[in-house]
Amino acid sequence: MSGLVLKLGPKERVLVNGAVIENGDRRSRLSILTPNANILRLRDAIRPDEVNTPVRRVCYIAQLVLSGDAVEEEARHQLLRGIEQLSQVLCDPDSRLQLTDATDAVIGGDFYRALKRLRGLLPREERLLAAAARLS
Repeated sequence: MSGLVLKLGPKERVLVNGAVIENGDRRSRLSILTPNANILRLRDAIRPDEVNTPVRRVCYIAQLVLSGDAVEEEARHQLLRGIEQLSQVLCDPDSRLQLTDATDAVIGGDFYRALKRLRGLLPREERLLAAAARLS
């Protein structure tokens, strides 16, 4: 069996093709067999008022595609532009690897994987912004 496997905690919510689904009282696993389904785990969602850093802005664009609130083709161009801008600042090998993987995912239409890779940059961005604030 292929596809995406979601492991949900009790009462955890997930957005699938625009419908919010809430898990029951026990942990469970869902296998999403439909290719290109728009899926977003709501605990991972970035709220509009939290879109206040460069990495968060790019993540939010990917999230909009997964929630069905953005047209894939328009978002693809915005994502690739945003990833290119991030690559000008995040030059370490690990960041480059994640940005390259995110780029490949966007080009391949795998916005879930792109979001996952981009979210991996959030802790690094937080550390860099904190260090910059200390220097100011």
